[in-house]
Amino acid sequence: MTAGSTTDESNRSEPPLWSIGITVVIILVAPLVLYSWAPTGPIREGDTVFSEGQQHVQIRHTATGQEAMDNIYLLDPNSPLIVVHSLNTDTNGSIIADVQGNPAGEWPFCPVHTEVLLKAHQVFQKPAVFGTVREILIGLFRR
Repeated sequence: MTAGSTTDESNRSEPPLWSIGITVVIILVAPLVLYSWAPTGPIREGDTVFSEGQQHVQIRHTATGQEAMDNIYLLDPNSPLIVVHSLNTDTNGSIIADVQGNPAGEWPFCPVHTEVLLKAHQVFQKPAVFGTVREILIGLFRR
């Protein structure tokens, strides 16, 4: 047996790691791409939506039963909300939503579990997947 034939046999028996790596990347990235291209659909009761930028919202009802100091509160950008009731969102109607995130216990920020009145243009349904990934990568490389 020659030395050339033994190296050919060992090279053929090892799996090509670059092709496995590419396959893993495709499997991990494909759901993100499909999710970002999917249409949003109508806003329905029970859906989670996010505030479009910093928004001034009107309080409809507080879950804790405490009266609000002021009827207008401030929502942080991308604050998660659960839709309690939607009124004709096709024509930019009103949405009643329950505030879920960003607990800031001081005024003017909206407390958690407060029902607020919003317009359809003040919210969006899907967070920006690639924008979030980009922000994470930028934060990692700045360190």
